[in-house]
Amino acid sequence: MVIDRMPENLKWRGFTLIELLVVMAIVATLLSLVAPRYFSSLDKAKEAVLRQDLVIMRSAIDQFYSDTGKYPIDLEELVDKHYLRKVPIDPFTESNQTWIVMPPKNETESGVYDVHSGYTGQAEDGTYYEEW
Repeated sequence: MVIDRMPENLKWRGFTLIELLVVMAIVATLLSLVAPRYFSSLDKAKEAVLRQDLVIMRSAIDQFYSDTGKYPIDLEELVDKHYLRKVPIDPFTESNQTWIVMPPKNETESGVYDVHSGYTGQAEDGTYYEEW
C-alpha cells in the first residue's frame, strides 16, 4: 500500500496571495518615500558637476588668454593646446557639443570668452542653467 500523504513539516510550504500582496504594498510604500529623494539627489549631483565643469573651462580660457594674449577659437583648441584633457560632457544634456560659447565683449577680439550650459532647465535655487 502506497501512502500519498506528505509529511507534516512539508505540508504548507509557500506564501498565500494575501501575504504576497501585503509585502508588495509595504515595498511600494517604501519606494514612494525613497524615490523622490533619490531623484532629487541626482539633480543636485548634476548641478555640482555642471558648476565644477564651468569653473574648470573658464579657468582654462583665462589661462589660455594669459599665455597667448588671445581667446581660443573654440573649446577644442583648449584640448589641442593641452589646457583641457577633453571638453567636459554637460551632465544635463549628456553631450559635449551643447556648450554655448560666448564671444568677447570687445568687438575687436574673437574667440571663446565664456561658456554656458546648453540646457534650458531651471535649477533648484530658481536660476536657469544657461545663465550660470
